[in-house]
Amino acid sequence: MKKILFFFIISYSVLSCKQQYKNPHIIIETTFGNIEIELYQNKAPKTVSSFLSYIDSGYFDHCSFYRVLNDDNQPSNAPKTELIQGGIWRTKNKLAKRLKGIEHESTKQTGILHKNGTISLARLAPGTATTEFFICVGDQSGLDYGGENVEDHQGYAAFGRVVKGMEVVKKIYTQNDDGQYFDPPIIIINIERE
Repeated sequence: MKKILFFFIISYSVLSCKQQYKNPHIIIETTFGNIEIELYQNKAPKTVSSFLSYIDSGYFDHCSFYRVLNDDNQPSNAPKTELIQGGIWRTKNKLAKRLKGIEHESTKQTGILHKNGTISLARLAPGTATTEFFICVGDQSGLDYGGENVEDHQGYAAFGRVVKGMEVVKKIYTQNDDGQYFDPPIIIINIERE
């Protein structure tokens, strides 16, 4: 009886040892390796909630990193930005077009700045962001509220930061591009909750 009880205690301990975090973590699984990101739900609740709902709906299954901004592919007379951008725009365009925009949570509201490894939502006007996201390579203060890289000065909605796999981000960042678009796109196998 003691052996059986010991087995159940050990089994339960092993099963319940899944990492517990204060904030949700997600894994972006790519052909170059995995990127783990911590999402700041308490600071950007609407953005994180919407992004997690897209993950849970399976929207990111077989999508891509398709865009890169680097020193070589931007006009020399404009403020520079360094990032990789991904989502479903190129793989599930009809779905991307019909999604309702997320209410804009600016860096002024959240306090999450566009530092190295920050994940943020791509957008046109404030409130139009959905599934398209980018990860900063280096600090990008021009993307924050009031920053010079955004014409309306509202910045982008940052909502988390890379905690593992920044070397994967940098490897993706260095891949071939043609006019700011990866050639070929980098496959995202899936995005899942940790």
